Amino acid sequence: MSKRNSAAAKTAARERLRIEREREAKRAKVRRQIIVACSAVGVLAVAGGIGYAVVQANKPSYWDEAKDAKVVAPANTTGADGTTVVIGKSTAKKTLKIYEDPRCPVCAQFEQTVGSTVKKDIDDGKFKFQYVGATFIDNKDNGEGSKNALSALGAALNVSPEAFLEYKTALYSAKWHPDESSDEFKDDAYLIKVANTVTALKNNTKFQDAVKKGTYDAWAMAMSKTFDTNKEGVSGTPGFVMDGKQLNKGTPLLTVADFDKVVGEALKG
Repeated sequence: MSKRNSAAAKTAARERLRIEREREAKRAKVRRQIIVACSAVGVLAVAGGIGYAVVQANKPSYWDEAKDAKVVAPANTTGADGTTVVIGKSTAKKTLKIYEDPRCPVCAQFEQTVGSTVKKDIDDGKFKFQYVGATFIDNKDNGEGSKNALSALGAALNVSPEAFLEYKTALYSAKWHPDESSDEFKDDAYLIKVANTVTALKNNTKFQDAVKKGTYDAWAMAMSKTFDTNKEGVSGTPGFVMDGKQLNKGTPLLTVADFDKVVGEALKG
């Protein structure tokens, strides 16, 4: 091999190496650009995700929106937005106002123990019964069950006062009332399942449609507001008021004897 051919070969080899290095440098540059671009997109995506999350967190919830929605009042109600619910004989001279939250475990205890006595007193004309629904338990754990059950009670009230009372009894029963930590009442299917134990509501498509569509959701929020703004000073449930005065300050009224004594004295006053 001549020196000339040997030198030419070396030159050619160096040229090929230079070209390959340039190509590799270009590929590395492209890779860096892609990494930077992807990182930027990732940062934007994260920022966008955070921004979306913040927007979503600050959006009013469905139930918050229901507070300002047009109220459809159930039948058998009176007063502003149909939030006055009074059941009983017109001849009854006094009215017992009872404040209850559908998820309240103490309310369930009261209903299971004294509820039948209250119903008999209403039927006997001892007093009218005024119902005030509350939803403060939902507020404690960001739940929905109290509000949803209150709306379903509105649907039952729209059927009849008797259906309302029977459904309320069923919801508070030992069989159907969930633990306070459980939010089962948020499930429409569960509320309808309980309603199917009430004769007037069993397979009642009008009632079921109202529950599923949330016909009385805005009414439930308006009713709940009457508890939040009550002037009798009731801050917990169950609460009992007659003639504008709380009857159960310091007395839970969880036995028939206690209930009869306290309400009996109020009826005489």
